[in-house]
Amino acid sequence: MSVLDILTIPDERLTRKATPVSDIAAVQSFIDDLIETMYHTDDGIGLAATQVGSPHAILVIDLSEDRDDPLVLINPEFVERSGEYIGEEGCLSIPGYRAKVARFEKVKVSALNREGQPIEIESDEFLSIVLQHEMDHLDGKVFIEHLSKLKQQIALKKVKKYR
Repeated sequence: MSVLDILTIPDERLTRKATPVSDIAAVQSFIDDLIETMYHTDDGIGLAATQVGSPHAILVIDLSEDRDDPLVLINPEFVERSGEYIGEEGCLSIPGYRAKVARFEKVKVSALNREGQPIEIESDEFLSIVLQHEMDHLDGKVFIEHLSKLKQQIALKKVKKYR
């Protein structure tokens, strides 16, 4: 397994939309690398393939206390979204910056698991926020795009300073 480089704003590769995965077997090693990269960070609880420059529609999440129970979603899509929740978010691609973001409170997502089997996840807790955040990455968006232009500029300055 390898630790991959995580892209940071304003890298234009973060604006690219992911493409669906058709050959599950061909991405297994990459999934291992994605999980290893997420665990290598101090506070990463989720990572999308686009954050490491890959075009694959894959994301990994681990909300477990021991960071040993990764959730792998391939080709995730929203089935339902409802309610509203405002909470503070941070991002590995925007180090050193956190902000309050409005998200849907409840989501239902369909995807393939690591073995290529269809799964559905329904969540109205923290997982729903993380799913939306990571799926934004697969759509070529970072969380600051939900903020005002002024707050986006502040985020860019903080990232430059963080580097």
